[in-house]
Amino acid sequence: MSRTSLADLSVVVVNYGSTDLLRQNLAPVSRVVDDLVVVVVDNWSGAAERVRVTELATAEGWLLVTPDGNEGFGTGVNLGVARAQAAGARHHVLLNPDAVADVGALSALLRASSSEPLTMSAPTVLRPDGSVWSAGSDLYLDDGRIRSRRRRIDGARVDAWLSGACLVLSDELWRRCGGFDDDYFLYWEDVDLSRRVVAAGGALQLLEDVTVVHAEGGTQAADGAESSGQAKSAGYYRHNIRNRLLFAAKHLGDDDLRRWRRVTPTVAWEVLLQGGRRQFVRSPGTLLVGLRAVLEGRRLVAAELRRRRS
Repeated sequence: MSRTSLADLSVVVVNYGSTDLLRQNLAPVSRVVDDLVVVVVDNWSGAAERVRVTELATAEGWLLVTPDGNEGFGTGVNLGVARAQAAGARHHVLLNPDAVADVGALSALLRASSSEPLTMSAPTVLRPDGSVWSAGSDLYLDDGRIRSRRRRIDGARVDAWLSGACLVLSDELWRRCGGFDDDYFLYWEDVDLSRRVVAAGGALQLLEDVTVVHAEGGTQAADGAESSGQAKSAGYYRHNIRNRLLFAAKHLGDDDLRRWRRVTPTVAWEVLLQGGRRQFVRSPGTLLVGLRAVLEGRRLVAAELRRRRS
């Protein structure tokens, strides 16, 4: 089998109980690529999983980072990129365990980052059936709702952002924007990163002709632009609802911040409905998770407004 060289490129994956996905999705491509730095960050999910991922990483020649606890997605990626930088990589593909990027996609991502080092790029992300899972998303600044770029409302104030399911950044851009913000743990960290890339003088680019396949379910949806109708985890609901207001507190002016806070109950209900109404019968505690997330987010906003007045 012919081999491809992807010198200067790393693939950074955060693992949380996903060793089987790594074996299925990542190992086949890493076996046919020379000079690719693969870094797996194993967020702690148990002793048995740590043994399994260690054995797999050793067999495949991957670099393994093993924090003592569960650091969340963004912090996990930060740890992985630091390890990749130490190994000499100068461009970094951030990839979900349940996403499949073949050699062609990795090569295209490296070319994009090398030719435009101050641009963060993402491929079009497809579901296994070929339908679009993410092709760029918009954050609506009037209310904090998220929609796919294909459904953009004319004249709306939006911030474009790219899904963290698969991204590529140059080392220069990564250092300039500072990587992911550790405060998010899960969800909205890619929205935040997209905004800070632009604020740091960078740009965002969707590579429409480059595709990766994302089998949603191995990890929860990060985009939020498309509703699956399948129940999500409590962590998905909590962090998605809470972190919308965390983002607002970090980046918005007073008027927008207050407006987002006012419509939070409505937006939170829309987030919960992504999992369908039947989940409220099966898991009535889901409503309590949503309420607590709303209250937690509102406390963040109140603290930020007090800080601004002082």
